Amino acid sequence: MSNYIKIFTGDYAMVQRIVAALENEDIIPVVKDESDYGLAPIFGSTNASLHQISVHKDEIEKALPIVEHLTSELEA
Repeated sequence: MSNYIKIFTGDYAMVQRIVAALENEDIIPVVKDESDYGLAPIFGSTNASLHQISVHKDEIEKALPIVEHLTSELEA
């Protein structure tokens, strides 16, 4: 995955929203489940449902403004 750059890590709902927006712009994101379900019973993990979005390095300039726009909506 050296040609891919992580652009967002968050919960499933937000990841799905960002993925849809990226796909609408013909950007193909890669989603990786960052969960640690196996450790949750032992350590009481709080990030068991985090997902990571990466895009190809050639699409980073087009993808970042989309992610920034959607994440700034949450802060407003």
